Amino acid sequence: MAKFGVALGMFGVHNYYGGDARGYVEAARLADAAGVDQVVFTDHVVMGERTDRYPYGSFPLPPSEPWFEPLTLLSAIAAVTARIELATGILIAPLRPAALLAKMLATLDTLAPGRLQIGIGIGWQREEFEAEGLDFDQAWTLLDDGVRAMKLLWREAPASFHSQTVNFERVYSTPFPQARSIPLWYGVKPTERQARRIAELGAGWVPISSAADYVRDGVQRIREAFVAAGRDPATLQVRAHAPIHYGADHRGDFERSVADIPALLDAGATVIEFEHHPYIRDKAELPEFYARLAALKTRL
Repeated sequence: MAKFGVALGMFGVHNYYGGDARGYVEAARLADAAGVDQVVFTDHVVMGERTDRYPYGSFPLPPSEPWFEPLTLLSAIAAVTARIELATGILIAPLRPAALLAKMLATLDTLAPGRLQIGIGIGWQREEFEAEGLDFDQAWTLLDDGVRAMKLLWREAPASFHSQTVNFERVYSTPFPQARSIPLWYGVKPTERQARRIAELGAGWVPISSAADYVRDGVQRIREAFVAAGRDPATLQVRAHAPIHYGADHRGDFERSVADIPALLDAGATVIEFEHHPYIRDKAELPEFYARLAALKTRL
């Protein structure tokens, strides 16, 4: 069995703590101590009312549901953890100006050197872009220009960059990240165009579907793009969600989800992500749940 990492999707953890956002920090500390490899945070700056436009089925939450800013939470978590990787899945990167996001991530890297695994994408809501005065129809251009600008700012000073949406001349943005780069994982459909985008700019892929065949097809396409770009396809990282199965008691059937992991690893996944809500009802259950997750790395 291939070696793999175990990640925790953190959305909703505040509910175990009476709505207190500090619960995320406490839960991440417990996960770090248990040996879980990543904590993963989702992102919405604002939420529009047209959740019926969600392209991946029925949106599971009302628009009034709290969404805590992920990089703020990850900064707090960096201060109380020692080894766990700090991840997003995904951060809607174009909603943050490229130079500002480059500085935020580089600063976070100084607090948790080498522990960032930042998933990025454009999201699905036009309203989020309009709320910030941005053109949703330019979302991909904003993302590509922003990523290229950040990569330059992370390795050069002074740095100059000119594109359709991002421009600066001889600016300094220090400190640099420890490795002069930060791994970026793309949360996108694995089309040929997106595969080329990941091969040029990314370190990993976050598939939206947990089906092994979907992951396998996407991994193959992205690895082919890596080869075409002169990159080693074996370096591609893939964080796949463990499929969720429910038992007669309406709780997640953990063992059925575990049984699906070998197929995902065979398909090319390198990290398996579990959500909390199918399996946990109370914060007292968190330490045992995290221990079960960490044990999967030696059990399978």
